[in-house]
Amino acid sequence: MKVKERFLRYAATDTASEPDFPETPSTAKQRVFAEMLCDELRGMGAEDVKITDNAYVYARIPSNVKRDIPKIGFIAHLDTAPAVSGTGVKPRVFENYDGGTLEIGNGVSIRPEEFCHLSNYIGQDIITSSGDTLLGADDKAGIAEIMDMAASFLLHPERPHGDIRIAFTPDEEIGRGADNFDVARFGADFAYTVDGGRLGEIEYENFNAASAVVTAHGKSIHPGSAKGRMVNASLLLMEFQAMLPAFQNPACTEGYEGFYHLDSFRGDVEQAAAEYLIRDHGSAEFERKKEFMHDCAALLNRKYGEGSVVVEIQDSYYNMREKILPHMHLVDHARRAMEAVGVRPEIVPVRGGTDGARLSFMGLPCPNLCAGGHNFHGRYEYVPVQSMEKISAILQEIVSGYARGE
Repeated sequence: MKVKERFLRYAATDTASEPDFPETPSTAKQRVFAEMLCDELRGMGAEDVKITDNAYVYARIPSNVKRDIPKIGFIAHLDTAPAVSGTGVKPRVFENYDGGTLEIGNGVSIRPEEFCHLSNYIGQDIITSSGDTLLGADDKAGIAEIMDMAASFLLHPERPHGDIRIAFTPDEEIGRGADNFDVARFGADFAYTVDGGRLGEIEYENFNAASAVVTAHGKSIHPGSAKGRMVNASLLLMEFQAMLPAFQNPACTEGYEGFYHLDSFRGDVEQAAAEYLIRDHGSAEFERKKEFMHDCAALLNRKYGEGSVVVEIQDSYYNMREKILPHMHLVDHARRAMEAVGVRPEIVPVRGGTDGARLSFMGLPCPNLCAGGHNFHGRYEYVPVQSMEKISAILQEIVSGYARGE
């Protein structure tokens, strides 16, 4: 089975996670997919294939060389983002893309004028959804590439390789992918998540991340007699939002620039609440952003009375850079592997987080590699077949490079 066929099969399987369900996995369908992958791994000859109660998949391909070389792991996540439906995904394949607009169905068009990176794939085969769902290349492309890499070594036992560890995690899209990951059971010295974007990306820096809930408490008085007495909690929360830097939001930032993201807003006169995401690559800037939110609340409390605005902030994950720097051979091996198969490597910061960020702080240094897709989490998502084929080749070359002692 080729990587294209694997991906098409996986993409048709609904595995969306559910943020409002507290258990792991948050949806039973993720476990169904995990069991399917376990069956495939056993069928191709992988060893120690296991699925945990929380639907984490672990597998091993034992070393076939006598030298002591690092045990290298590869990780991808089972779930797709709940923002857009993942039910009834019907992948479409546009062969030999001609550079025009992709009319994928249900009135949805992927136009090169809007998504300029599409023009990089003229002459290639592009997979999309049918327009009424997401595609799920995040991260089923990563799973397909890891499975294709595993099959290649198992089908060709004459190819030298060290110990290869494989894991698939649930609920990454809702921030829980590493919650129940057993680093000791996984048994790798180092690992890569295969959960990035376009072909060639290598990522070992990510945002420091926190979530904030800002609650405003008002006083509801009949509008006819409200002068000097009413405090409108919704307006108070809007005033708080207006105090944040206008251009430090996701629509105005890129690269290493951090932001405050107003993720939800609800309320009335009596009480209103907003949920924020706080992001920054630099630890000092990250701390300043959190402190500034508290300063804004303090100013409004002096104006409207103590307790009018309450800010609660919880850290989510941190920049893995400090954990990767002592192990830059991981980045160097990935770069050399890409060059060896004709791919130009590009080191970019992750404007988000990965399982690898948290795993790096759990003792498993774990940079992130490209999975090949674009426009994740929406109906405009697509992945070129040739990118997935190249990424499988990159993963194989990483393993072979360590076996050669490079």
